[in-house]
Amino acid sequence: MSYTVGGIEVLQRKIGSSDDPAAKRPSGKSSPKTTVLQPGFRREEDCRSIQTPTIWESDIKVPLRDGSFLLADIFRPVDAENVPAILVWSPYGKTGTGILSLDVTEGRVGIPKERLSGFESFEAPDPAEWVPYGYAIVNVNARGILGSDGDHRWHGTSEGQDGYDAIEFIASLPWTNGRIALMGNSWLGSSQWFIAAEQPPHLACMLPLEGLSDVYRESLCRGGVPYRPFWTFLMGSLSGDNDQEDVIAMIDRYPLMNEYWEDKRAKSHLIKAPAYVLASMSSALHTIGSLRSFEDIPHEEKWLRMHPTQEWHDLYQEDSIADMKRFLDFYTKEISNGWEKTPRARISVLRFNQPPFKNIPYSQWPIKEAEYQNLYLSANNLLAESQSAAVPGTASYQGDIVGQQMDEDSEEIEFRHTFQETTILIGASKATLWLSCQDHNDFDVFVQIRKADRSGKILRNVNIPLQELGVDSEAEVQTVNTLKYLGPTGILRASHRAFDPLLSKPHWPAHDHSKLDLVPPGEIVKLEIGLWPAAIQFEPGEQLILKVAGHHMTLAEFEPLRGGFVTGNKGRQVLHFGGEYNSKLEIPFVLV
Repeated sequence: MSYTVGGIEVLQRKIGSSDDPAAKRPSGKSSPKTTVLQPGFRREEDCRSIQTPTIWESDIKVPLRDGSFLLADIFRPVDAENVPAILVWSPYGKTGTGILSLDVTEGRVGIPKERLSGFESFEAPDPAEWVPYGYAIVNVNARGILGSDGDHRWHGTSEGQDGYDAIEFIASLPWTNGRIALMGNSWLGSSQWFIAAEQPPHLACMLPLEGLSDVYRESLCRGGVPYRPFWTFLMGSLSGDNDQEDVIAMIDRYPLMNEYWEDKRAKSHLIKAPAYVLASMSSALHTIGSLRSFEDIPHEEKWLRMHPTQEWHDLYQEDSIADMKRFLDFYTKEISNGWEKTPRARISVLRFNQPPFKNIPYSQWPIKEAEYQNLYLSANNLLAESQSAAVPGTASYQGDIVGQQMDEDSEEIEFRHTFQETTILIGASKATLWLSCQDHNDFDVFVQIRKADRSGKILRNVNIPLQELGVDSEAEVQTVNTLKYLGPTGILRASHRAFDPLLSKPHWPAHDHSKLDLVPPGEIVKLEIGLWPAAIQFEPGEQLILKVAGHHMTLAEFEPLRGGFVTGNKGRQVLHFGGEYNSKLEIPFVLV
């Protein structure tokens, strides 16, 4: 059924069939059923067993305001009353159904199959873990997914309203204490920004464990450059019987900011619920969205943890579970456990060639201790510490090669700075570059910060401890973004260089994207490009490298996506620096 957002017709396409065996949907029509799982029960022989008697209510109908129903599974303790519920909102399939699982990544990001019960939704807490703690897990299929009514919505106000209705329905059930929490990774985190902005009365707290909060600006059209491969993959990973929004068709038809895209920027300034916000550097999708929404939540009952691994890995670690349980106990069970004394920001620092420092406490984010330093692009591929020391020159690269996103691409120019003191880059950096292109009136620019050791070798950070992946060296780990992190990146299409003064912050240049400002061929233009936040330590003698190219330099999320990010570039791009062209990199740092 067609519908509009802000007066704009939403283009749709079919969701993948529910009958696809890959969706792992039980045969037959959905119908409510109640099963009691006894201790020792295993869904599959090599899965984790159930530890305590658990009621499993499957295919419960959750009513929505428009008369539609969503399907949900509920796992809760036997004979328990006044139980808080953790609501898991998913487009991938509830309770082990759907196409996606941890098997999508080599080594299952270090989480062996026997660690989980198989009753968990993809990217979600495991009922076998949380029911023994006195919680109910409610796995919900979002609109249009695997038996839920309607056509699937890709974030926005509509999804927020559906989530509101689901929370209020669950809170009305006789076994609950009326306190509902939201929890989950990725989409399961992203949707929380939209749901919480609707201010459902029974939302006790939220745990967005990494999630983008602005579909256009942060991922699908970051910097004004359409990124189709991952979003095409994601559209093909859903299962249901109806239609879904075709975000690829929408970005092709509406490449500039409009009411439809604005609806896909979460109104995080409206969130009232206490929030446990997770972030990492390893995500190529969620880092800036998690941190932007954390900053925009207007109250003080919010906590940030930036961890040093990958989101799926972190979700199932014992120390992470214990930390999240303290937060949930405090807000859904009113247990006085001292949670309110937890530092507001705990930031892990990557060292690449050494183990990370974990959970360094700070009173706020962005951290007030950070100072800012300008490093000026200079001849001989150096970054000078003053503008006067920068030697004028130019450097060029072919902009129209298709990057393979394997960290082996050509046509990337580098500028290096060697640290004399132990320094932590912490926060969002900004590159100010003067560029021209003789061959076209528009061009896409990609920047990246890398770390090199004392010998000048460029390093990669493995996101998962090697022993948990079952390997002995970095060379044995697949070169994909879920498993390896290269460094923070920024993207900007030259014609999108105008700022949005309402969204920009002192540490983050947000762009307008509502109109084009083309560049006459050969004209030198100033671009200011935000690089996503990071926390990376550099020892004396180690190097920071600024890379500039005409292609994306983040690793592909999965092998099949390599080489799929095609830009609009034509011909060579020329970078100008020194003299009147003060091309520079601004970094936030603290000295150790």
